[in-house]
Amino acid sequence: MLASNLPAELLSTSEMALADGLTISSGIPAATLMEHAGAAVARAVTRLLANRPLGGRIAVFCGPGNNGGDGFVAARYLRADGFDVRVGLLGSLQDLKGDAAHAARAWSDPVSSFDDLSLDDADCAIAAIFGAGLTRDVEGPAREAILRLNEWTKRTRKPTVAVDIPSGIDGSTGQVRGLAVQASETVTFFRLKPGHLLLPGAMHCGEIHLVDIGIPDSVLAEIAPATFINGPAVWGKHFPRPRLDGHKYDRGHAVVLSGSLAHTGAARLAARSALRSGAGLVTVATPSDALPAHAAALTAIMTRVVDSDEDFAELLADRRKNAIVMGPGLGVGARTRSLVLEALQSGADAPEPARAIVLDADALTSFAGEPMRLAQAVRNSSKPVVMTPHDGEFAHLFATKEGELRDHPSVAQLTSPSKLTRARAGAALMGAVLLLKGADTVVADPQGHATIGHGAPPWLATAGSGDVLAGMIGGLLAQSMPAFEAASAAVWLHAAAAREFGPGLISEDLPECLPPVLRRLIAGTDG
Repeated sequence: MLASNLPAELLSTSEMALADGLTISSGIPAATLMEHAGAAVARAVTRLLANRPLGGRIAVFCGPGNNGGDGFVAARYLRADGFDVRVGLLGSLQDLKGDAAHAARAWSDPVSSFDDLSLDDADCAIAAIFGAGLTRDVEGPAREAILRLNEWTKRTRKPTVAVDIPSGIDGSTGQVRGLAVQASETVTFFRLKPGHLLLPGAMHCGEIHLVDIGIPDSVLAEIAPATFINGPAVWGKHFPRPRLDGHKYDRGHAVVLSGSLAHTGAARLAARSALRSGAGLVTVATPSDALPAHAAALTAIMTRVVDSDEDFAELLADRRKNAIVMGPGLGVGARTRSLVLEALQSGADAPEPARAIVLDADALTSFAGEPMRLAQAVRNSSKPVVMTPHDGEFAHLFATKEGELRDHPSVAQLTSPSKLTRARAGAALMGAVLLLKGADTVVADPQGHATIGHGAPPWLATAGSGDVLAGMIGGLLAQSMPAFEAASAAVWLHAAAAREFGPGLISEDLPECLPPVLRRLIAGTDG
């Protein structure tokens, strides 16, 4: 888990470089920023070794750039505090430039090569080899040093502190560039980067500490960041809160479409989640053969038989039903495609507010290889639409070998190794909010805004949890929460409910764990 009071903005490596540049141009020297960064790393190491005898040994691995310069500064502060500090450098002192060279000159003790920097009797290591802007695979002496660091950390259980981001991680994407440091703690500056939250980078960071090094918040106005840590700071002002004078009809009516008798559980999970999320009314629209199963299991949730196109059209004609969840257990094929297209087309000329639609699971897979057909229907509908694929469903929807996108200019972005890039490209192409699921769930809108989730426990990966998430989104949309904010809030609530329950979770537990989470959220004591 991250600290709850972290700033919401996430900066790509280019945006962080701009923040540095704007700060320097305002009159704060780059050397001052480096001094503050290195001092913060030294404080982190001192805290880690607080219970060890004074004079513990620190091994500092410095790279040839500014990340290495931070390492030299940290080494100087730690030596002044009484630690036995040894520094290794990738390359030669003569090749260092700028502020990194200045920081190295201020270190008066010997500097060895990486090969000669021993870890045998070290109490802590500092990895200041490469920063967040790494764009090539790690190789040569750097690779050997990282292999040695990781083996040492695993064998001795002694800490490695990463400077800015674990060396080897791309700060913008979270991708491992061949090999990366497995850090115990990461000290980063001004704002987190997407790579701190996106997998696999997030698994290398350990505990993350964000520190102020003198970059003013005012630089954000020019940067205009569009990526955020998913949390109430992003969507809280849009979150529906019960009113003393309100009633159930004020809180919307969500409809969940059910599949056939053999596949009814998913719809019930989604429906109960929509109700627990605050929707005033929830109806399961079901084929006749599945009605007995639903009627026997549902109490506060209503049922309605939908066997034919006419039945569905009649349901859609009721504008009070303002959110529809389609996909969980619905079945893959022509029938589901027809239902989705009808739902998108229905009421296209009706006055605002437009009915919101969640397309999950089978509703997306039914358009595999035909994404432009679905995209055109979404754009023509002018409805708020949220799509919720996992990576496999995303790949099937945007299949390119024989599909519509084979020669489309977005193909490279849709197949990018960056989850953030893929989600943004999918959202822009579909004209919908796209939620790309996983432990690092990304929610993106067509304009490029995105949130990255965090804190989802591993036991959330259980059958039916996606159906619950779809229902949560539907419940929030029914209460007129905007689509991007509703999807982001649902991801956050989903993870929080799973943490509330703990190990042993099954999907049926998730809706029942929402009340305490909602209570704290509404009271302002969580997030």
